[in-house]
Amino acid sequence: MSQYFKIHPQNPQLHLVRETVHILEQEGVIVMPTDSAYALTCKIGSKKALTRIRQIRNLDNRHHFTLLCRDLSEVSVYANISNPVFRLLKAYTPGPYTYLLSATREVPRIMLHPKRKTIGLRIPSHPIPQAILQLNDAPLLSCTLIMPGDDLPLIEPQAIYDILGPRVDLIIDGGYCGIEPTSIIDLTDDIEPKGGRGGGYPWSIKTNQEAKISF
Repeated sequence: MSQYFKIHPQNPQLHLVRETVHILEQEGVIVMPTDSAYALTCKIGSKKALTRIRQIRNLDNRHHFTLLCRDLSEVSVYANISNPVFRLLKAYTPGPYTYLLSATREVPRIMLHPKRKTIGLRIPSHPIPQAILQLNDAPLLSCTLIMPGDDLPLIEPQAIYDILGPRVDLIIDGGYCGIEPTSIIDLTDDIEPKGGRGGGYPWSIKTNQEAKISF
């Protein structure tokens, strides 16, 4: 059976964060809260863990996974970002949005969309994933915990434990964190951002004066 950590959603316990990072380093699959919903997560580049996540979610290789990043400097390592896009990301991160961007060569091929060579990235504002990302010192691969046949993510940590059992290595109970996946914003076109999956977080570009963004 998987391990079960109850981590404080505002002040994550350092010893539990350290143990979480150790599990990730061992190519483990974990469930953790984010600022949108609970997510399946593993370390970047772990083919074994990624395969397990695909099996849990019943996903094919066309599904876009997301890189959770600490900050914009980390995002820029894995995505090609123009100056206008950088200004937009600076205004709208961290938060419950996933940004679709053109990937750099630093992104493992197994994570890329097979035709578009793009990657989804986000900077979560939730203290638990941020604490894990800071200690891990590298991005994490994630996708929303929606089971096959369901329309909404699983939201109750104990129910997640009962359902997934030995299929994951760790479940982090960080309390309630929402039932909606992130909204996806396509930034592969420098001319105009495009809304993708709606999620539960409406997307609207602020005026240039408010956000200091020029497209």
